[in-house]
Amino acid sequence: MATTLLDLGFDDSFSVGPEFLPARVTRVDRGACDVLGADGELRVSFSGALRRASAQDPVALPCVGDWVAIDPSTQEIVSVLPRRTAIVRAGVTPGTSHGQVLAANVDLVYIAEPAVPSVDLGRIERLLALAWESGAQPVVVITKADLADVDLEVVAEAAPGAEVVAVSSHTGDGLDIVRLRPGRTAVLLGRSGAGKSTLVNALSGAEAMETQAIREADGRGRHTTVHRELLLLPGGGMIIDTPGLRSIGLHAEEGLAQAFSDVEELAERCRFSDCSHDSEPGCAVRAAVEEGILPERRLLSWHKLQREASWMASRTDARLRAEQERKWKIIHKSMRGRSRP
Repeated sequence: MATTLLDLGFDDSFSVGPEFLPARVTRVDRGACDVLGADGELRVSFSGALRRASAQDPVALPCVGDWVAIDPSTQEIVSVLPRRTAIVRAGVTPGTSHGQVLAANVDLVYIAEPAVPSVDLGRIERLLALAWESGAQPVVVITKADLADVDLEVVAEAAPGAEVVAVSSHTGDGLDIVRLRPGRTAVLLGRSGAGKSTLVNALSGAEAMETQAIREADGRGRHTTVHRELLLLPGGGMIIDTPGLRSIGLHAEEGLAQAFSDVEELAERCRFSDCSHDSEPGCAVRAAVEEGILPERRLLSWHKLQREASWMASRTDARLRAEQERKWKIIHKSMRGRSRP
């Protein structure tokens, strides 16, 4: 069990004032969270200033994996330290374009995709874009590999730049590859029933997370994790388990370039620099599809995610414009009040 700040991933890149205590968030509830520091576990609340900041931008709220500064006299979080990496998906609340931080300060993103009933390459690509956007290194983990044979080369074609591993939590095959070194943190992302909690239990050597049996009909389990939680592993590493993601909206477009680096490389050969890879003459991407070099499925997936990311970016720009207009209205109203005799 890790007991020092170094074991928890703290180093010289993080700093707090001498009057505050550094700690790492292990679980967040409404208005409070559990943290782990040099002196052990602590239950803390949010300061008034932090609450006000999060009202303007929910991303400012502490999330699992964050390093925070705590006022020991009030046992309140006064600030969230700058994040090295952050898994941010598009907001799931209707009517808002704010992002939602799923986990912070992770080194690796384990994208869990079950071998049964079949591997969904489109879901892997979507999660890869989210992972690359975070700044962490993604690893595609094909779970339940003892239940079906999976062509890892096909998966690797949909995951350029990412390692692809097949594991079985029941037989132990592949687990050594995904074990974490001391001080390293990984987050597990995937749909409900992907075997994330079972994998956490296999890595921890204990029933750290509750699971349910796999259904014989389709090989799916029911994921009982309802909150994100950072767990310490026997080898010194840390892992964040997450509930199954029903919605995986992309918050920005940059991660797509890495998730589809093969498409981006082909696009450099297109006749037109603004080629949409649809029907333009001299499109190297379409030519690669026609020649069987690039799977058409992959180009269709690229188009779909590009449209989604562009739409979300437009929503974010509209929100920023609205907030700026609101601020100027307040300033103008204040100035008019001062000019009155």
